[in-house]
Amino acid sequence: MRHDPDVVPVTRVPADVNTPDKVAYGLTARQLAVLTVAAVAVYGIYRLLEGRVSSSTLLAIVMPLAGLAVTVAMGSRDGLPMESWLVAAVRHLRSPKQLAPSAAGGHLPPPAWAPAVEGLRLPAVLRLPASSIGEQGAIDTGGAATALVACTTLNIGLRTGDEQAALLAGYGRWLNSLTGPVQVVVSTQRVDLSSHAQRIAERAEVIASPALAELARSYADFLTDLAENHDPLWRTVTVVVTASGDKGRDTEVFRRAEQTASALTALGASAAVLDGARAAAVLTTAVDPYIPTDATWPRSRPGEVISGGQS
Repeated sequence: MRHDPDVVPVTRVPADVNTPDKVAYGLTARQLAVLTVAAVAVYGIYRLLEGRVSSSTLLAIVMPLAGLAVTVAMGSRDGLPMESWLVAAVRHLRSPKQLAPSAAGGHLPPPAWAPAVEGLRLPAVLRLPASSIGEQGAIDTGGAATALVACTTLNIGLRTGDEQAALLAGYGRWLNSLTGPVQVVVSTQRVDLSSHAQRIAERAEVIASPALAELARSYADFLTDLAENHDPLWRTVTVVVTASGDKGRDTEVFRRAEQTASALTALGASAAVLDGARAAAVLTTAVDPYIPTDATWPRSRPGEVISGGQS
């Protein structure tokens, strides 16, 4: 058969890879367990109240319980079963809503200027998923160390069939080489074009050539129009690699991050391991996606001493 390099390789990937197996009657083991427990509970209530209340009252008690059990067993949202949402809701209702950073001994004491109020309930301790960010970029999450790798995207649609097959094969080799949990985060953020347009307009005033100056002003006006009348966005890709263990996990997580950056660079993307300042910038913009600054601007790490210039 004649090989055509422009033919795009097509592979069928099942959409129900993570779908739980059906055990009986088209139900999964989890659904059967929920319905079985609910059926036993409803039957116990029915036997307990039979003959003591009227049939209509008994149905009014039993039917909502049965409907709730069916909803919990069969319902789901965003790929999560309903009991997960119920547990999260109960945990949210029972958790304190006022949190504050903790000191070495627990709660931070109230400031000296605060009036003493009898029976004052102090805020609970704020627990963050990460406790520190190292200078090299290692993020301490308690049981594991995490490193961030920033990379660009590739327009695979403009490649030939052979090139697409090579890219997919290279990406597959990287996935098969993974020995620990990895998360690929693709996010979209707003682009600040107004400041860029202002810089171009200011530099246009010092250009000696009138034609080039006019071209720069036109380009600045174009960027200003985009910023005012449109919503320009840009896409960022961050690969999160982890390493666990009591000893040498920072070294291991950087080794995995460097391997990830090398594998993605070999595919044609620009990838780099983020240091502590840029990792803090990425986490800052992830918490507040509407922050009007660029995530590539380095931030001061938590606990880092900031000193000003001497006069």
